[in-house]
Amino acid sequence: MKTQQSGFTLIEIAIVLVIIGLLLGGVLKGQELITSARVRNMISQQDGIKAAYFGFLDRYRALPGDYAAASSNIKGVTINGDGDGQIEDTNGTNAEYILAWDHLSKAGLINGSYTYSATAADSNTPKNPYAGFLQLIYDEKYGDPTATNAKRHNLKTGNQVPVNILAEVDRKIDDGLPYSGAFQFSAYAGPGGTAPTAGDCINTTVSPAQWDITKESTNCGGASIF
Repeated sequence: MKTQQSGFTLIEIAIVLVIIGLLLGGVLKGQELITSARVRNMISQQDGIKAAYFGFLDRYRALPGDYAAASSNIKGVTINGDGDGQIEDTNGTNAEYILAWDHLSKAGLINGSYTYSATAADSNTPKNPYAGFLQLIYDEKYGDPTATNAKRHNLKTGNQVPVNILAEVDRKIDDGLPYSGAFQFSAYAGPGGTAPTAGDCINTTVSPAQWDITKESTNCGGASIF
């Protein structure tokens, strides 16, 4: 009496392997599309605010937040800057880097309605897609934190941005390096946030330093330098 054996044929196994391969390929492609969308979103936000900054400068011959005649020429604005050509942390009484959003929004150059108050908050400052506060300011707090950087106007992304997103943004719009070019590392976090650290985001064991995507940090930041 013969014993009947049961099992999968080679054809059946091959079909299963093909299906698994297709499913894995679909998952990986989906993750790639999500990452690409997030990168495009970050670039679009940076480009939009840079365009608003230069649009304001062209229209009023002054900088948002620093504009000394803003209350006279922009409807709804009640607070002026000091007109020294720099969007400063403070100009004696007001934080111009926060006032900048009041000027830009009431001039109709950015979406949203922002009204000045002394500390960055949802009511006066836009956020990045990861809920970190943006910052438009004249300072030297970008790039290599151990170096002496020149003060420049810059737009900081804020914190909580995954390092792989910043690395891809940098590759698409600049030189791909965190300590050089027009897009660099930033440790700015905003009120209540956890400041990114270079050790979590940058690989300094190579020269030049690179964005360190191997650490998979989700709390990094960048700055577009004007």
